[in-house]
Amino acid sequence: MTRRIILAALLIGLVLWLTPILFPTPKTPPRPSGAATGAAPATATGAASAATPTAGASTAAAQPNALGQAPTAATGVPGIAPVTPETTTISGPRAEMRFSSQGAALVGAVMKDFRSLQRNGPPHVELARPGEPLLSFAIATPTDTIPLAGTSFTTNKLADNAVAYQAATPAGQVDVRYAIVPDSYVVRVTGALHGAPAGTTLLVALPQGLRSSEADTTDDMRHLAIAYKRKTEDAKGVAFTKVDPGKQELIQGPITWAVTKNKYFLVAVAARDTAHAFGPLTITGLPRASKTVTHMAGALQVPLADGAFAFDVYAGPQEWRRLRALGRDLDTANPYGGFLQGVVQPFATLVMRALLWLHETFNMSYGWVLVLFGVMIRLLTWPLNQSAMRTSLKMQRIQPELQELQKRHRGDPQRLNAEMMRLYKEHDMSPFSSLAGCMPMLIPMPILFALFFVFQNTIEFRGVPFLWLPDISLRDPYYILPILMGISMFLLSWIGMRGVPPNPQAKMMAYVMPIVMTVIFFRFPSGLNLYYTVQNLVTIPQQWMLSKERAKANVRPVVSTPGPARARGSRA
Repeated sequence: MTRRIILAALLIGLVLWLTPILFPTPKTPPRPSGAATGAAPATATGAASAATPTAGASTAAAQPNALGQAPTAATGVPGIAPVTPETTTISGPRAEMRFSSQGAALVGAVMKDFRSLQRNGPPHVELARPGEPLLSFAIATPTDTIPLAGTSFTTNKLADNAVAYQAATPAGQVDVRYAIVPDSYVVRVTGALHGAPAGTTLLVALPQGLRSSEADTTDDMRHLAIAYKRKTEDAKGVAFTKVDPGKQELIQGPITWAVTKNKYFLVAVAARDTAHAFGPLTITGLPRASKTVTHMAGALQVPLADGAFAFDVYAGPQEWRRLRALGRDLDTANPYGGFLQGVVQPFATLVMRALLWLHETFNMSYGWVLVLFGVMIRLLTWPLNQSAMRTSLKMQRIQPELQELQKRHRGDPQRLNAEMMRLYKEHDMSPFSSLAGCMPMLIPMPILFALFFVFQNTIEFRGVPFLWLPDISLRDPYYILPILMGISMFLLSWIGMRGVPPNPQAKMMAYVMPIVMTVIFFRFPSGLNLYYTVQNLVTIPQQWMLSKERAKANVRPVVSTPGPARARGSRA
């Protein structure tokens, strides 16, 4: 006993000593001074206002853009005074886009249809972080790279939904034109480089991150990633945490689109069509001020056709139908499933279609949609469960005879196989009957996996309340659903063991698995807990009926005798 106490004390001390070493407290980054915050986004009239960066947010001066340059309000030419950039705001029914004359950049996007879930945040979702553009440019000549972040452009407001910029650069004159597609989140970007040397390309810098408007900011930051789609491959994603500071990943073209995204929103740069795909994409890890990775750079190479370029920008919500309507497989901007993407992604698409159809057809909230979906899945698999149970009953009847055959022909595998096949045939079964009995339990699993990934980024669930749940996309604040799910799972296991010969291992699993699943589901989205709990509750009546059928069968071990007597005994 004394040795155990000493060993326990040593282990506790070792844990206390290693914890601060393995998991150090992140250093709080110093608050940038006023001189380092950079220019604040200007208003629609072009007047700049002071901006105070939020704690932990990096400013434009502190973080270089994807091209390795720090955006600044200066002209970039020594001896010339800084020029205050002019900001043009174009407001539509869905979004409000802001463009700056400094670098001809897209510097802001407000989602009018989506409210911010942060207590002290703006009323609507804003995608841009303070001082960080959503889109910026550079010119890559055969001998040099010329960032446009410090270049002052002349602004020309063309129409209510379009603005054009023009500036002279060392690589020639640059024209950039933005036109917002009415009632959408799409911006058509066109332009030209006049007098640029042969082999010149345009570099488009993706946003280094997006501003969080969620109640759980930390969870939102975990979803920060750059996703891309090569012309002949499925979409892939690179989480911000996967690229170390200073490291680079080069993704060769042709690339159809590339996006920077958080949990529910994204900024995508997409080729007009597959015939005019982009060149390579360079992803660069940026310095980190804490364990939460908030910045990563991405630069996309846009080939020029006779000096001209054209592509689309989507700055908006990750609404599945809206992205699918845009084509180019943008609906796969969330590559689900990791190395199982080929299996999970199709299931996720089917589940998403089904949930949207139920929502629109029955005009009910997504909470009730999940309840109805769970009931439907169990009803559809009801016949399979019945068949599996009856197969299980047959397997229990012949189990004693199988064990007897295995003992009798232990040294003769061929004879054992022949006798087992004859036994299966006498009972109208096959060697695969035991596997068939497991199929109904496996069928709902892909749907559950698909729902797990769907809940990660489905904006349709964002902020949706249900009963006591304030948001089905977040965990249950009172942990009622995870506990109810664990209780219902234990009840199913307990009913399933009725009438079954005692099995210590099965009994142990019946107690352990509900506890394990409850712990796992504790922090899962409450909607996922709701779906799984409903499935368990719907299955209880069926499990009870099947247990009564099993009790009536009154399965008892029967030791067979060789020859015809065994056959008669088995048919009895």
